[in-house]
Amino acid sequence: MSVLRSIGGLGVTGALCGVLAAALVTPAVSGAGLAAKSAANVFVDLPPPPREEPLAQVTRLLDRTGKTFAQFYEANRTTVRLSRVAPVMRQAIVAIEDARFYEHGGLDVRGTFRALLTNTQAGGIKQGGSSLTQQLVKNILVESAHTEQERDRARAPSVGRKITELRLALALEKKYTKDELLEKYLNIAYFGAGAYGVEAAARRFFSTTAAELTLTQAATLAGAVRMPYSTDPSLGRARQARLKERRDIVLDRMAGLGQITPRQAEIAKRSRLAIHLRPEPGGCGQSRYPYFCLYVQRELLTNQVFGNTAAERRTRMARGGLVIRTSLDPVAQRAAEEAIRRRVNPEDTEVAAEAMITPDSGRIRAMAASKEFGRNPGDRKNGRKTTFNLAADVAHGGGMGFQAGSTFKVFTLATALRQGWRFGQGFQTPGSLVPSPGYRDCAGRPVNDPRATIYNAGGEGSGGGPHSLSTGTWKSVNIFYMMLERKVGLCNVVKTARALGITRADGKPLREVPTFTLGINEMDPVTVAAAFATFAARGRYCRPLAIVEIVGRDGVPTRVPPACEQVMDRQVADAVNYILSGVFTQGTMRGQSIGRPVAGKTGTNNGYTSAWFAGYTPDLAAAVSMGDIRGSYRFPLQNVEIGGQYYGSVQGASLPGPIWVDSMQGALRDTPAHGFPGPDMGRFGGGFTPGLKEAEEEEKRREALGRAGERPRDWFGPWLRERQGHHARWRPSRRFPRFPDGRPPWRGRRHH
Repeated sequence: MSVLRSIGGLGVTGALCGVLAAALVTPAVSGAGLAAKSAANVFVDLPPPPREEPLAQVTRLLDRTGKTFAQFYEANRTTVRLSRVAPVMRQAIVAIEDARFYEHGGLDVRGTFRALLTNTQAGGIKQGGSSLTQQLVKNILVESAHTEQERDRARAPSVGRKITELRLALALEKKYTKDELLEKYLNIAYFGAGAYGVEAAARRFFSTTAAELTLTQAATLAGAVRMPYSTDPSLGRARQARLKERRDIVLDRMAGLGQITPRQAEIAKRSRLAIHLRPEPGGCGQSRYPYFCLYVQRELLTNQVFGNTAAERRTRMARGGLVIRTSLDPVAQRAAEEAIRRRVNPEDTEVAAEAMITPDSGRIRAMAASKEFGRNPGDRKNGRKTTFNLAADVAHGGGMGFQAGSTFKVFTLATALRQGWRFGQGFQTPGSLVPSPGYRDCAGRPVNDPRATIYNAGGEGSGGGPHSLSTGTWKSVNIFYMMLERKVGLCNVVKTARALGITRADGKPLREVPTFTLGINEMDPVTVAAAFATFAARGRYCRPLAIVEIVGRDGVPTRVPPACEQVMDRQVADAVNYILSGVFTQGTMRGQSIGRPVAGKTGTNNGYTSAWFAGYTPDLAAAVSMGDIRGSYRFPLQNVEIGGQYYGSVQGASLPGPIWVDSMQGALRDTPAHGFPGPDMGRFGGGFTPGLKEAEEEEKRREALGRAGERPRDWFGPWLRERQGHHARWRPSRRFPRFPDGRPPWRGRRHH
């Protein structure tokens, strides 16, 4: 419908149109002829419709059950089709904003003429006469503005801006139908309380949807559009009272237009405002699962799959209206959080973190930490909160990580098995080792360290003696693994680790030094869990992934497939699983179980600078790290109180191990138990270690004497290692067990 046809329908002559246009366009120019000519140009030579940028919408993160746990937005908006807006809402917004919307062609002559007279007398813009289409134009110009200056021009209270707005409105009327224009307006308008568009407003104000709005709710939202800031219900009772006044005006207007009866209007006006503000948190700080949210956010911002440039990726995340389905499992997540919470307090400077990953796909199921996510009061460094994603690497919002300790021995183990070593094959080990000859990095350079002396310390392993591949792993003997690394080749071990996705938490190159097998490199739980998951997947490494599917604003889903590769012989992985299963039955985790086939490795660093446990079943892998957030070297895990419990020293089996056990039990409670395929005993069985059989018989004899109440030689060391390895949760005031001769052990004493 053209503007001239609209004017004719109102019984206004073409001459009035010319006078009106002249008054709007050239109020200071005398001569009706010139004014009429200007009017003709204004209405005939229309500009193209305004450029419409895609509306900023909310990007939502869903867990694997489809429930939203986080969202990002520049504007809290979810666009909807007009058919998904309650008819009463459409009636209410048209009634109060532009009652003749379906009659005019973009210019409401009556309203504009009335506003013109008022504004002319006032010498400026004092009263609005804009049609709904004109208001849509203004919102489009504001939404499409790239700078604050452009936004100011789109809102400027000037006659020139109103004329530009009118001409663009006429152009829009030619491009779209009335229903299309109304749909665009309902989706772009700001309603207050941070809600853009009718769908977000319905959810924010009344915890409902645009399709389910009632008469009073629709009238409330329609009343808010004109003055969204002065009627913002989130800003107090005075604003709510003003909103109620606006609602009642809308109800009276609807009754006056015959859309509702006067009685319906009176009944609705007597009702309370009934605002039920629904929180619409934005960003990871307000997410139920902030660490997982942060990981996904960093993936979106840094991965070129989601945009060629950082600015493009950031804009897409904040404005794109994406639905991102993630791999987060709320059952596993809660299990990890609860297991950590039971043993570590947020106020402790010692921090625990855990990541859980599915071996068959690399999907991350959980990320948890002992500290809450956020800033401490006054931006203090130490407190119950942190802004670091303690379960992830620096690229995903994490910190520098902690040295992985003896968990790295599995890469030397896998390398040896690949080279043909057998379970019972081994050698004699001394009580200490100086790594002076035989170590070369992958560049072929010698990296020996004749100044260092390695001991079997840190709560794992024992003194020198014969050890096989199996016993050296179960007892986590440092010197055995240093010697084994030299035999199989340091570079070969490094290559095995890299094939299983091992990279430093800080992104720097791996340190290829003799103590590589002792876990000298700082790691994060996500990376370590993914590496151990490779053994559970029988040698198939899958890159850690948190995103399963992305649904665009057009509703078209894009799947994010697992990125997996067979990096290890299946039989070698089966052999690793066989040995690591013995850690629970004959090694450092003896006595701890989750009631199903399981494999894993403790990690305790020399000097107790950090402690780890990484383990897996065929269905789920997880890694738990422990260290002091102030600096692991300056604050070792010795003589500390964590979670209200005293620890003379924290080892892999004394704190990370129990956290892992509890969390895995909870995470797998509804998953049937599956076993590992047995190893090829023809390939890996057997093997000989000189003196091992005799040493094992002696150890059994000593254990028997200990059970009989006799005090064998060196009784204190094995006793303390066993207690610290499995039950080290002492309080300083707790009554300690005694030696067979009645003498109490010393508190906090370490024995290597």
